[in-house]
Amino acid sequence: MEKIPETINVKDIREILGIIHEACERFQIIALHRQLEAARILLEEDPPIDVAVMGQFKAGKSSFLNSLLGQNVLPVGAIPVTTAITRLQYGNKERALIRHFDGRMTEIPLSHIAEFTSEAKNPGNEKNVAIVDIELPSMRKYPGLRLVDTPGLGSVYKYHQSTSEHWLPAVGTALLAVSSDRPLSEHDLNLIRELTLHTPNIILLLTKADILSTEQQKEVVSFFQETLERELRRTLPVYLYSIKNNTELYRNIVEENIFKTICSNRDSEFLRILLHKTRSLKQNCLSYLRIALHASLQADQNRENLRERILNEKVNEDLMREELGIISREHQRQTRSLIETYLEQFKAPLTKKVRENLQSDIASWRGNLWKISRRYEAWVSETLSSEMRTISKNEHQNFLGTLKKSHAGFSRSLEAFRKFLGDNIENVLGIKLTEVDWNIEVAEPDHPDISFTKSFDIHLDLIWFLIPMIVFRKIFERHFIQGIPKEVEINLSRLAYQWETSINNAIEEMRGQATKYIHEELSTIESLISGTQGQTNDINKLIAAIEQSNI
Repeated sequence: MEKIPETINVKDIREILGIIHEACERFQIIALHRQLEAARILLEEDPPIDVAVMGQFKAGKSSFLNSLLGQNVLPVGAIPVTTAITRLQYGNKERALIRHFDGRMTEIPLSHIAEFTSEAKNPGNEKNVAIVDIELPSMRKYPGLRLVDTPGLGSVYKYHQSTSEHWLPAVGTALLAVSSDRPLSEHDLNLIRELTLHTPNIILLLTKADILSTEQQKEVVSFFQETLERELRRTLPVYLYSIKNNTELYRNIVEENIFKTICSNRDSEFLRILLHKTRSLKQNCLSYLRIALHASLQADQNRENLRERILNEKVNEDLMREELGIISREHQRQTRSLIETYLEQFKAPLTKKVRENLQSDIASWRGNLWKISRRYEAWVSETLSSEMRTISKNEHQNFLGTLKKSHAGFSRSLEAFRKFLGDNIENVLGIKLTEVDWNIEVAEPDHPDISFTKSFDIHLDLIWFLIPMIVFRKIFERHFIQGIPKEVEINLSRLAYQWETSINNAIEEMRGQATKYIHEELSTIESLISGTQGQTNDINKLIAAIEQSNI
């Protein structure tokens, strides 16, 4: 546990944050803006400690919070549900305040919360909800705390992950929910690495513990600890939870060891969290200022040569954009053929199945050609839609090859870019660039809707009154049955196209993330190199002021 020196107080933290703010403003260190803003808000507003439940989508975060509170406050469902950061704190009556991105605030009854926080009723966050604040009398038992439900990282909905990631610097205590039916993933490890910058309190919450036996629970916890030690050189507390079995036992353990411990030491915990965020900011700011200092020392001698040596062609932003674009286009080009090749195996058995079912059902259909045609279209639409949804649900993981290869390609390019830039800075200025963990989120695309086309190229059924069905019925039945292979082929092709669109959009989203990382980093380095001429003394004073702080 991070210790708080007895000599440190809020005044000391305010002073060092002021110096860091001055440095960031003066030398345009935009990479630290979100982190600095979060620390300053904590300092000035002294809000409740945010205990954030984070993790992959469908890890049981909302269900855990509902169980903890003993009431179904947050919507849960079969799809990723939470669309906005949702904070729960004490209030003398139940109510919800909706804070919109444009500054508007709407008070609603708690029973209407799903209208604003669920994907089903607020798709794509079309209502522009920034944060939802819920007040509950039952939160009286957690004085000084605010529970936070976050959208799932890695969700099919891209805005979910950006919402949660942007909010990371505000985390006070992080409960990382990991479902028992999923292993501790690389994504979880990356999230822990990033959370380490923002909070000293990271706790693993193993949800859905009821699907594991007691022995399996011990094995999973042991695996978690071994993985954390091997990958991160640290251990974290792990708590089990289930909303189905032994819930009261799990809830009592979590309440006693986590929430009541924080509540009983609220002020010291708050200061410890704020101190952690400030120390992280201090180290990062010093790293950037040392780059500025070395640039300033050499600037007057040969500024343009210095810039060219650091920002050479290996870290050129336009070239990096083109490289990322090539990776994106190359894999997007392959997406459709990969999916179609995989789906080819379903064509023959699905055609046989649908034809046999149609032959069995069509004999009982009654009416003229128009009625039978409509019945046929409805039958094929329902049947093939169901079959396509089944294939989409069961087999979609086999469609994601280009998405995964793109993710690997973008990650390698970012790693190479950061290494080239770091080597250039170290070779030219003799200092190391501060480490940063650029995590490209790979969000599984949403399942596309299944649509259906008409059965006739020309509408013979419009002249049904001229066609005696007692004579021609068998002909039209054969026509319908013979059309099934084409309908299956069309719908499989459409399924491939719709997944191609979703996957390629996800690839483009990842390219945008990588491009943004590169732009922000180069903008910061460019500013430090180009904007420090003749400021060596000022930079030295800032570095000295930060280093001399007892934070």
